[in-house]
This record gives sequence, structure tokens and C-alpha cells, in this order.
Amino acid sequence: MFEQFGLPDSGLLTQFRRMEQELDDLFSSGTAWNGIRNIRSLPAGAFPAVNVGATPEAVTVYLFAPGIDPKTLEMSIQQNLLSISGRRELPQQKEANYYRQERFNGSFRRVVSLPDDVDPDRVTAKYVDGIVHVSVARRESAKPRQIAIS
Repeated sequence: MFEQFGLPDSGLLTQFRRMEQELDDLFSSGTAWNGIRNIRSLPAGAFPAVNVGATPEAVTVYLFAPGIDPKTLEMSIQQNLLSISGRRELPQQKEANYYRQERFNGSFRRVVSLPDDVDPDRVTAKYVDGIVHVSVARRESAKPRQIAIS
């Protein structure tokens, strides 16, 4: 395998490849860390890019979708899966010969796994400057509370 690149297969590269595969398996297994499900990122170039963060009050999702009419986006939440889909159309010049096109064109769908304590009835979404900001509040019963000692 490595000989095609002019590298001898010393066993070390094979071990790195095995370790990479094990890490991929670990991160895609859906294990929970700190109460948040592991969200595996997609390969570079996945569209649209997504950032996910969490506080004790809410989980926030930022979807970077420049050039998309927000009215054409479809968003749903079901069984703690936030799904956002849409289509991005880029103008094409018929007389042009394209040698490389790196901007995404076509239909897309991103699904984000949310923690079990989010409240699907308390979701807000807004689109500003090409960024979709989704906030999913946590259930009141899941939030930490202070208990007074008498």
C-alpha cells in the first residue's frame, strides 16, 4: 500500500493507519461525554459547515449557509435529532469551461444529534448574514438547581 508513494511499509505506517481507524470507530460510536452525545464531524468540504456548543441552559447550533434563501430551508427535530435540509443553486455560465468548482451546489442535509435533556418545544432559529443560529433549550428539570440547607 505505501510502496506506491515510494515509502517502505515498515509496519509503523500500518500501525498509524490502524490507530486512525480505531479513533474513527470510537468517535462514530455515539458515546456520551459530559452529558453530550459525541458529534462526529464530516470530512472537509461537507456543506454546510456546522458548529455545536452547549451551556447548562441550551444547545446551540450554527450552520454556515451563505447564499441560501432562509425561506427554502427545512428544519425539524425528532427523537433528539435536529435535521436541516435545503438546496443551494449556483449560477453557471453555459459557455464557460470549468476546470475546478469548489463551492457546493445542490441539495444538502445535515443532522445533529442532541443530548437527551433538550426540550423540542423550545427551539428558536434565526438567519443572519448567512448563518443559521438554532438554540434548543434544555428541560427545566434537567437544569442544575441550588438547594437551600435549613
